[in-house]
Amino acid sequence: VHEHLVDCVLQFEGDRYHAHRILRAVKNRFGSTNELGVFEMTGEGLVGVPDPSEVFGRSHGGEVGAAVACTLEGTRPLLLEIQSLVAPTDLAMPRRVGTGVDPKRLAMIVAVLSRHAGLPLGGADVFVNVAGGVRIDEPGADLGIALAIASAAKGVPVREGLAAFGEIGLTGRLRAATQTDRRLEECRKFGSSVVLGPECDTLRRALAAGLTDSPA
Repeated sequence: VHEHLVDCVLQFEGDRYHAHRILRAVKNRFGSTNELGVFEMTGEGLVGVPDPSEVFGRSHGGEVGAAVACTLEGTRPLLLEIQSLVAPTDLAMPRRVGTGVDPKRLAMIVAVLSRHAGLPLGGADVFVNVAGGVRIDEPGADLGIALAIASAAKGVPVREGLAAFGEIGLTGRLRAATQTDRRLEECRKFGSSVVLGPECDTLRRALAAGLTDSPA
């Protein structure tokens, strides 16, 4: 009810166990609600983070189960590290557990990987985490999530310096993500040597291009 009485409603989000916080505009009568601010909790108070991608998009080369996704937070492109663990299970219904990702979308990505990429995930628990306590709400991060899961399942790392974006369809095809130019610019800005996107056409081709050939 109070939202209708004020001109601006802001939300301050973040995991209490992490130092970073995100400020979102839920309602803004005088401007866009597609902008956000990223801050760091320090001993001297809140400090603005000028380049969030440098903080959230760090990935150690050669690490199995880690991939960098270029996603959008409002209109702001961000590089985020996606981490995954795939472990055998004896449970009748394997678990798909996501921290920072939509659980329904995670279940869909796992199903597409099983059906169209030939990954044996039916007897495995799949865990996915977005580093830094950030939450992903847009489908353009699908390919980055899929790469992290495939890396964990195969035991091979993602190619060093690679960032990925693209929406995954139920048929296994990749669809273009919104604001492609801004995403590419962000990837170039932070030195991504390889950018994997919807031009791969299918998920199977994207995985072949994004994963190394040898186990870590």
